Amino acid sequence: MAAMKPRTGDGPLEVVEEGRSIIMRVPLEGGGRLVVEIAASEAVELRDALQGVIPS
Repeated sequence: MAAMKPRTGDGPLEVVEEGRSIIMRVPLEGGGRLVVEIAASEAVELRDALQGVIPS
């Protein structure tokens, strides 16, 4: 049986560059983290999309 690890992955939003990719770790409600690997061009598209919905 595999060891059960506590779900303590709740941390801050984290974005790091690894090689040619950008890794984004997003804490989830209820524990754990969503890990997304995106290219720089996709990060620009994400930024532009978010700017369209974030009030200034």
